[in-house]
Amino acid sequence: MNIAFIGAGKVGGALADQVQRAGHLVTLAARDPGSESVAALLALNPAIGVASPAEAVTAAEVVFVATPAMAAEAAVRALGDALNGKVIVDCTNPVGPGLSHALDSRTSSSAVLQAAAPGAAVVKAFTIYGVEVLRDHRFGGQRPAMMFCGDDAAAKAKVADLIEALGWQPFDVGGLAQAVHLEHMTLLWIRLVRVNGHSPDLAWAALTR
Repeated sequence: MNIAFIGAGKVGGALADQVQRAGHLVTLAARDPGSESVAALLALNPAIGVASPAEAVTAAEVVFVATPAMAAEAAVRALGDALNGKVIVDCTNPVGPGLSHALDSRTSSSAVLQAAAPGAAVVKAFTIYGVEVLRDHRFGGQRPAMMFCGDDAAAKAKVADLIEALGWQPFDVGGLAQAVHLEHMTLLWIRLVRVNGHSPDLAWAALTR
């Protein structure tokens, strides 16, 4: 699959590297191809391509958005119709002062992105953890759960396949209205680890019987 990444920071870089190593064609949508974050990722994985945002997104089937949450809407709106028909994977987390929800829990960053790109299908995924777990989710013989949500069944199936290929347990939690709850799960993980001192090797599991 041809996959574009908007955002090459810690989260975007870790995911782009893993997705490329899983056999997909990955291109960074970079306004500044000479930035430190792009250079660091290419040093880690030189097989990742770099193109302008419009070029990367136009060629892609799936677009990961892994910018800071408050910058994501502008980045998506700037791409306009280039996102029509694409699957957008929203990896953003709206973290506000004091580890609050930056959108006051009134809506989710995923809903904001869906409104900014009505011709695309937004799926919330690759959140609920800090970068430590996103970078390395090997837990012996157990697969941590990767919860995701969205309103488009075909888009969710595509993202579920990616989640499975990367070694997670895909766990569909429903429509895009659930995204705000996944954002709160990320905030809970951050509070547990960054504030309360729990190990960053902390992952959620979905157990059934």
